[in-house]
Amino acid sequence: MEVRKTIVSRETATQDTAGRDCDPVTRVVGMAVLKNPFAGESRDDLSELFDIGAALGEQLTTEALSLLPAPAVSYGKAAIVGTHGDFEHGGALIHPRLGKPMRAALGGGKALIPSNVKIGVPGAVIDLPLGHKDEAWSFDHFDTISVSIGDAPLPDELVLVVGFADGPRLWPRCGTGPVTT
Repeated sequence: MEVRKTIVSRETATQDTAGRDCDPVTRVVGMAVLKNPFAGESRDDLSELFDIGAALGEQLTTEALSLLPAPAVSYGKAAIVGTHGDFEHGGALIHPRLGKPMRAALGGGKALIPSNVKIGVPGAVIDLPLGHKDEAWSFDHFDTISVSIGDAPLPDELVLVVGFADGPRLWPRCGTGPVTT
């Protein structure tokens, strides 16, 4: 595994976008830029990326969660694949094994971890979806963090992203469960 750099960021919001005060919500993101071992290749066995996702996921999750002032209640994962890679390379990085270290660090996580993958150029923005770690139908926790790295991914790179929040969206008003009609 050849990692070019890692980035961990934190934002804390105390007002919604209309300027109304709200309960503070902190969102953190851990990102790694790494060489894609399969860039420019077509192969069936992508298990090397499963292992990389698990190892980097553990590292990034630990670093990101250390920045939260309260326990995480929401989580999400994403990948950006450089243009010499394949969409499935991103899927292999985030799906088979990345969730286990994320859940272990949280001490649980019953709900599916929302995810997103795309192919992109340096500076590409990816929308990292967030959802409640235990209650998949908690509408108040459906959220998005848009992230990018100015110089990544290069054509032969991957960007791995994990994200967490210690609260719901700012001033949520959609309810906490499925709406029936």
